[in-house]
Amino acid sequence: MQLPLGPADSIFYLHHAPARAGAVTFVFVNALTGSTDAWEARVAPLLRAQGFGTLSYNFRGQAESAFDPAVELTDTVIVEDLRRLLAEVAPARAVLVGLSIGGLYAARAVLAGTQAEGLVLLNTLREIGPRIAWVNDAMGELVAHGGVGLFLDALFPLLVNAEFAAAARGNFLKGGYAPMDPAHGHMNLMRNAAATDWALDYGALDLPVLVVTGLQDRVFLDREVVDRLFATLPNGQREDWADAGHLLPQERPEKLADGLARFGASL
Repeated sequence: MQLPLGPADSIFYLHHAPARAGAVTFVFVNALTGSTDAWEARVAPLLRAQGFGTLSYNFRGQAESAFDPAVELTDTVIVEDLRRLLAEVAPARAVLVGLSIGGLYAARAVLAGTQAEGLVLLNTLREIGPRIAWVNDAMGELVAHGGVGLFLDALFPLLVNAEFAAAARGNFLKGGYAPMDPAHGHMNLMRNAAATDWALDYGALDLPVLVVTGLQDRVFLDREVVDRLFATLPNGQREDWADAGHLLPQERPEKLADGLARFGASL
């Protein structure tokens, strides 16, 4: 389905109401280059099979969500789009589940007044020091010069667990790199992502928050930062996964669905 936002802008989304009375609806918030496919491949169907509702969507600039090229897709725009989608669709007992920067967007929506039963942050907790700032800037350069293919060839084995990387190796390093059109949605998102405000008052999140961290993430993980930010949550739960990296829905979909189901049932 499409939620119109203007003459040239819309949000693509997939909504399934809960099949069980009182069950929560998991609202999936993508990573920067993600799509509904990451959730709908395994995680969302597994949750729906247990009677939970699901809502997945793509940011403006991602697949099937239209945008006016004159609009800069900043973090503020993305958060407001999420809030508008939730207001329009009104999913039953929403639990926001954000992957990577998607968790930041979800948390900021809650702090801006969006009502939610719970919040799940998947590899979100971080601070933008010199190392991560370098990575963020480099990602935009990689995509600009060689497309998403070059970006993935360079970073994928650092993002995922060793077993997953070994199994996926044959799908990568095929060459054929080409610059991405500057007007492409991914370029718009990436050039604005570097200026994202990550200074969040986690102590103001007065709802149940589940934090899941993949310990094989060799790009964004800083355990000291995760420990310190998690400690400020008033009602936080935490799971550290030694068998996963950054891309939890693809690496460990069954484990993620199980964890989300437990969290949803506890609310």
